[in-house]
Amino acid sequence: MRIAGITLPNKHTSYALTALYGIGLSRAQQICKDAKVDPVKKADELTADEEGRIRAIVETLKLEGDLKREVAGNIKRLKDIGAYRGLRHQKRMPVRGQRTKTNSRTVRGNVRKTMGSGRRKVEKT
Repeated sequence: MRIAGITLPNKHTSYALTALYGIGLSRAQQICKDAKVDPVKKADELTADEEGRIRAIVETLKLEGDLKREVAGNIKRLKDIGAYRGLRHQKRMPVRGQRTKTNSRTVRGNVRKTMGSGRRKVEKT
């Protein structure tokens, strides 16, 4: 089953819908409920009518490329107006107030600037 240009994996419908960027588990379960589809049913076992109902609901949502473009635009706007959050994005630092003395590896990347264990290998001459 393909929705929004993405092939859904053959899992339970509620989990298969999470393959789309912008749909998490809670939204996927809500889509199944609104479309009157059993969320435990596998994606390949859906009838054409059920697929059509799911596709109709999903097409009303902002997903994949449109959502990524909107998020990138929001970040660019913060940078352009010189907001604190925009400056944090530019410096590749945590944006939401986390500490930075330690534990900001996810944003900054796993770059170690200090020496490892302090032991040096003895060079043989």
